Amino acid sequence: MSLFILFTTFVFLVLCTVPVAISLAIATLITILSAGNLSVEFLVSSMINSLDSFPIMAVPFFILAGEIMGRGGISQRLVNFSHSLVKNITGGFAIASILTCMLFAAISGSGPATVAAVGGIMIPAMIKYGYDKYFATAVVTAAGAIGVMIPPSIPMVMYGVAASTSIGDLFIAGIFPGILVTLCLIIWSYIYAKHKGYKGSDEPFSFSQVFKEFKNAQLALFIPVIILGGIYGGIFTPTEASVVAVVYGLIISLFVYKEITVKDLPAIFTKSILTSVIVLIIVASATAFGKYLSIEQIPTQVANAMLAFSESKIVFITLMVALLLLVGCFMETIAAIIILTPLLVPVSTVFGFHPVHTGVIMVVSLAIGFITPPLGLNLFVGASVAGISVDKLSKAIIPFFISMIVALFLIIYLPFLSLSMI
Repeated sequence: MSLFILFTTFVFLVLCTVPVAISLAIATLITILSAGNLSVEFLVSSMINSLDSFPIMAVPFFILAGEIMGRGGISQRLVNFSHSLVKNITGGFAIASILTCMLFAAISGSGPATVAAVGGIMIPAMIKYGYDKYFATAVVTAAGAIGVMIPPSIPMVMYGVAASTSIGDLFIAGIFPGILVTLCLIIWSYIYAKHKGYKGSDEPFSFSQVFKEFKNAQLALFIPVIILGGIYGGIFTPTEASVVAVVYGLIISLFVYKEITVKDLPAIFTKSILTSVIVLIIVASATAFGKYLSIEQIPTQVANAMLAFSESKIVFITLMVALLLLVGCFMETIAAIIILTPLLVPVSTVFGFHPVHTGVIMVVSLAIGFITPPLGLNLFVGASVAGISVDKLSKAIIPFFISMIVALFLIIYLPFLSLSMI
């Protein structure tokens, strides 16, 4: 009965367009009051304790780092470098957009931020060179989802906390899967561009031009190296790496690229604070929700039910991915990770999945939710940047959705892609 009340209340509130964070907290509170087996203090203490965590501190700092770098002239330099590599290839602008999104993802760690930063530059450029505006927008919107796969990834930080798994290992494990998703999107973009006759630039490929653009972008490209190298070199923790990213981003944006000034910092800090507060409220509410599930032994019941239904590893992973894709359509990624991790990780371990591999599967599956209605944040950002309707963009993005599903199943059935470097 408690479980019924918990989920019924939560679904009802979400359908009433109550914010997910508030819905989670209210559903937990109503269930506690109706069951009478716990005090209201349980909810309060769970929410406070969930934020009293050193790894959680990485979240606001990575958000701030992404905001600084998004405003600091980095995206334009990454666009120029990516375009210099593929400008004379069929569909070169689309491929350059995807490569830029992958590179920017390794800096911002945010899907919507990637779409906004890269889309503002590349969508008008593609339209100018004859690309269909819906295809152009779909390219950047889909590629923006790579933002939570390539490290640093805020959802991976949250998974690492929820599953008590090394965040550094998760960061490393996300590199090849993120590249694979990038390649799948590039392949479809090339096929579509070939069919539509979207030719590349008439300018020949030039190593000198590539080297010039690399020099201009090298400080930006060096950021992932600093973060991952520092973590795996034992120089600093993932949380400390987030602070290093902020300081590095400030130095190159203020004093090297000079795209922002000290007067811009209050607005940047304010936006980062507002975003961080929203994320942390979701974390607190979802943690309390998840703790109640654990007290009611729901993870154990789910594991037993799945084992009773089938002992097939293939059946389990198919059901898990279907659940994640469905949840990704309706729930914010961080909230979904905190709620579902305690349910799915113990079961996946029984079926022989490494916790890090499970984390990558969860993050990639939920990342696809960024491009699926009704919640898909990237869809709304992309449509806003391009000035088109979400409905038409949702149709244009279907082939990219299929490409990402293909990549997801390759990630599932080729675990060495995630585990080879940890």
